[in-house]
Amino acid sequence: FLPSLMLGKDRIIFVTKEDHETPSSAELVADDPNDPYEDQGLILPNGDINWNCPCLGGMASGPCGEQFKSAFSCFHYSTEEIKGSDCVDQFRSMQECMQRYPDLYPQEDDEEEKEKQSKDLETTSAEAVVAKEETGSS
Repeated sequence: FLPSLMLGKDRIIFVTKEDHETPSSAELVADDPNDPYEDQGLILPNGDINWNCPCLGGMASGPCGEQFKSAFSCFHYSTEEIKGSDCVDQFRSMQECMQRYPDLYPQEDDEEEKEKQSKDLETTSAEAVVAKEETGSS
């Protein structure tokens, strides 16, 4: 092989007629449906979260990845009547983390959007308290 042929992204390999006449020794491995690295979508067949799903846009990694995983896991596995109402603390922790990295996690500039998010968070918190009081759980 000639080193000058390796300058680009492609690699040129020369094979002989004899190379083509030899049967391939490559083995094909069947896809494992439980392999979290395969493109399975957000939820794997066994019900677990696929943290490698491109649909998460990289949120599961980075400086707030653990907070995101905690909040999203809590929501996914929540059995509350108002799904995720028991996850307010985890989402608040995630939001606080993201605010420390505005370049990585841009916030809405619109003040109305910030007010709406704040009211939504307060409403969710209030609903969680009411739901817990109604069921008598603490």
